[in-house]
Amino acid sequence: MRKTSVVLAEVELKNPVMTASGTFGSGMEYSEFVDLNRLGAVVTKGVANVPWPGNPTPRVTETPSGMLNAIGLQNPGIDVFCSRDLPFLKKYDTKVIVNVCGKTAEDYCAVVERLADEPADLLEINVSCPNVKEGGIAFGQDPRALEAITKEVKKYAKQPVIMKLSPNVTDITEMARAAEAGGADVLSLINTITGMKIDIKRRTFALANKTGGMSGPAVRPVAVRMVYQVAQAVKLPIIGMGGIATAEDALEFIMAGASAVSVGTANFFNPYATVEIAEGIETFMREQNVEDIHELIGAVK
Repeated sequence: MRKTSVVLAEVELKNPVMTASGTFGSGMEYSEFVDLNRLGAVVTKGVANVPWPGNPTPRVTETPSGMLNAIGLQNPGIDVFCSRDLPFLKKYDTKVIVNVCGKTAEDYCAVVERLADEPADLLEINVSCPNVKEGGIAFGQDPRALEAITKEVKKYAKQPVIMKLSPNVTDITEMARAAEAGGADVLSLINTITGMKIDIKRRTFALANKTGGMSGPAVRPVAVRMVYQVAQAVKLPIIGMGGIATAEDALEFIMAGASAVSVGTANFFNPYATVEIAEGIETFMREQNVEDIHELIGAVK
């Protein structure tokens, strides 16, 4: 039996494959396609301290090798999440990672504090949310703001904290170091890249929000490069994501330095993607005579 288990901040996952926030709900919709017990973890859709209605429609559009979304983090709020989603997830033998969003530091901390006694294994903090007090620039685009929000969240968190980094920055390693300095336990990257699409026949924007987050295979080379850079810059474990659709894609991230991977956009066109990727990694290990996944993590220097 090949050893595929990995540890993120003292939390052991049976394998390195998890879902990416916002692409899998809380697993309910996908549970008829995917045996959630076979995943290392399920990462929930972003949850805020109060319900968020999200952006006006249209909110999703396809692009070559990917998609743009401007959902606006629509979610029912922490109370519904705790009463409906967490009990569902706890029926399965998989780790639960709750993605947290907010518009102020107080918003984030309110959710993190509420989750302190809930059955969540790790918290993933989405710092790509616009910081309303700073004129809308995302927390994750300013190293000082990122370090400050990390420190603040850590004061309230009972679970280990994953900071999800935005790629929309000049130097991803500067952001990674800021999160590490703030006390982050794990880093996840990358979040979506800001993009735009024009509907030429209607002579208007394809998304009501004008811009959206680009994800899918088109972003993967950028994501692999950033994961590699961050792995050289900090000592924290990394969850890699961005256009992973196959086991081969996932293994690129692992060899670049990621201890685990999140599968996102692929879930939309192949609901079986996560389990296929987990199985594909095991097949690769068997074919390459790799006994332990750790032989592959950061194998490329």
